[in-house]
Amino acid sequence: MLRLLAPLALTCAAPAAAQRMEAIDRVWAGHEVPFALVVTESHIYVGYYDSARQLSVASRPRGSSWWIYARLPSWVGWDSHNSIAMAVDADGRLHVAANMHNDPLVYFRTTNAGDVRTLARVPAMVNAAAERSMTYPVFLKDAAGRLIFKYRDGGSGRGREIYNRLDGGWKRLLDAPLVDGEGKRSAYFVGPVAGPDGWFHLSWVWRDTPDAATNHDLSYARSRDLVRWERSDGTLLPLPIRLGGAEVIDPVPVRRGMINNNTPIGFDAAGRAVIAFHKFDAGGNTQVFVARREAKGWRVAQASDWKGFRWDFGGMGSLDFRLRVTAPTMEGNKLRVPVVRDGKPIDLLLDGATLARVGERPGVTLADRLAARIAVPKGMQLNTIEDRSGVAIAWATLPPNRDLPREEAPEPTVLRLVLPE
Repeated sequence: MLRLLAPLALTCAAPAAAQRMEAIDRVWAGHEVPFALVVTESHIYVGYYDSARQLSVASRPRGSSWWIYARLPSWVGWDSHNSIAMAVDADGRLHVAANMHNDPLVYFRTTNAGDVRTLARVPAMVNAAAERSMTYPVFLKDAAGRLIFKYRDGGSGRGREIYNRLDGGWKRLLDAPLVDGEGKRSAYFVGPVAGPDGWFHLSWVWRDTPDAATNHDLSYARSRDLVRWERSDGTLLPLPIRLGGAEVIDPVPVRRGMINNNTPIGFDAAGRAVIAFHKFDAGGNTQVFVARREAKGWRVAQASDWKGFRWDFGGMGSLDFRLRVTAPTMEGNKLRVPVVRDGKPIDLLLDGATLARVGERPGVTLADRLAARIAVPKGMQLNTIEDRSGVAIAWATLPPNRDLPREEAPEPTVLRLVLPE
């Protein structure tokens, strides 16, 4: 199976009272930028920007409280796109890619397994000349434990999705880019996500310009090996996938309320892929929808029924999301879609068989569970990343600011490790 290595979870399996916390370091709090968490059988690795904005990695054995730190020669500015990606390969070496938004490769790798003090910069993966405009680094692992690295080559509105594989050294996984915007658009992906059906599922929206309002056409592809890709009906998709040949689940037009990174993939009781997303309804309200591949094609069903809520986003730079959507999951015979709307967690419930809307109820996030124990300054938000093992990290920052500087930066905050008892 294939999995994203540091999933961001809105929900937490264990209540805060059953968890213990420890401080890792003081970190930059001037704006939200995604950190990284990797948990192996023996170690915990955390990637972050420290109080001086410097890219840093902390590690410790799972049975110890002694941290080892590595400060790397890269400093984040004000761009919330400059996320950190980390992974441990089959030989135990740590890989770190970070601080890139249409920038040249920033990539480090340990020379000794498990020792972050041996992190050394690697100037190129496959072709330095082709690694000059990179964004959205993500590490994946396949069933054999082979490391895969993907990223967007080129800027918003003219990007291509590139996959590399670690096989002795880094090589291209695909002879062509997975997706090509033809210089007219970019594709913004969620996945690949490994399904219980043995397929890797991928969803994305197309975006014509850096203006976030120009997202359109929710699309889908699947693969068993990340090399041969096809539509949900088994029709082969020649690479690179272009808009004209893609499988479009819902042809949402531009400026109709759909945004990139909010199209997560879950699965129903039968193992079928279910994709959650949002767009405007006929009355102009923002609503959450789900799409499921059934025998006759994709069924799109409305999951929320909100009156007077319209997230009319647009413009350039990183947005402060008013609505965040998480992958659908089954709860008994109901399909649950966790969302956070204007800071309020909500569980949307649908009938698992028919996708008929059942209703909604208050939800809970890891940040909510920790709120009684972590003081968050006014105007800030508590960011969390949780591993499947239940290990998590939490830190407070100001929200994104469209990647623009603020006149005053807040004091650094404490990055905490959250451990299940």
